[in-house]
Amino acid sequence: MNEHLLNAALAAAARGWHVFPLRPGIKLPALHGERTCSGTGPCTGGHRKWEQRATTDPDRIRAAWTRAPFNIGIATGPSGLLVVDLDTPEHKGSSDAPDGAATFRALCERAGHAVPDTYRVRTASGGTHLYFTTPPGTRIPNTQGTVADSVDTRGWGGYVVAAGSTTPAGSYEPLRGPETARLPSWLQSILQPAPKAATAPSAAVSGQSRRYADVALAAETRNVAAAQVGEREAKLFRAARALGRFVAWGDLPRDVVEQALQAGGEAAGLSASECRSTLRSALDWSIAHNQRRRTA
Repeated sequence: MNEHLLNAALAAAARGWHVFPLRPGIKLPALHGERTCSGTGPCTGGHRKWEQRATTDPDRIRAAWTRAPFNIGIATGPSGLLVVDLDTPEHKGSSDAPDGAATFRALCERAGHAVPDTYRVRTASGGTHLYFTTPPGTRIPNTQGTVADSVDTRGWGGYVVAAGSTTPAGSYEPLRGPETARLPSWLQSILQPAPKAATAPSAAVSGQSRRYADVALAAETRNVAAAQVGEREAKLFRAARALGRFVAWGDLPRDVVEQALQAGGEAAGLSASECRSTLRSALDWSIAHNQRRRTA
């Protein structure tokens, strides 16, 4: 048994994080797969994957880590975590691209916020994991490149290697803590953008499309203006992301969208500067990602 790894696993579980064993020295789960499942023990009622078997039970953790020096996996979804993985360009196969920390910092600046101060871990490859707690009942899946280049996230269906684990490339070390910040609403809006409206005509003529865009603009502006404290910025961000596609398609002028949502955001209680920074970031992203009109 490796006392250090056992203590690290128990410390993670004490935070309410669900842990499971990874193979000694590497990042792969040490639990059996579905093909080799015997249907006994924890799997008596059917095969249970690592996300289902991850636990905070100290007795189960001690029983597992007394058998071998397992590395530690944290199942992010059951733990109520969203972990932002800021990778190095070398790890992504490119040595001249900006690293994940730089692109995430630039994204925060465009959104008008500082890089969140939260519990973080240096990875074996030299990257950084930023830990955030998610709102109760929220299920955010893993993403890859959705936030920015070299910035991935781990939520439901994903796991991260916990501090205290070691691989041939190096060890996982806590950098800042112990507090884990709540997932910022502006970042959650990127990870869970407003769904695209399904009622728009799939092959609408130009006039019909513009009328639909006008209706959407009015509805989104009302929604932003009525937003309550704690949800105002997220609603403004989602509205701009939703309306940005109409700007990209030529159905709405950008200045018209900005003026309407700026007024809605200020009516809800946001400052003028908060509205401007949020709108700029959200519209830039939406316009860049909606250059082609969706058709049936």
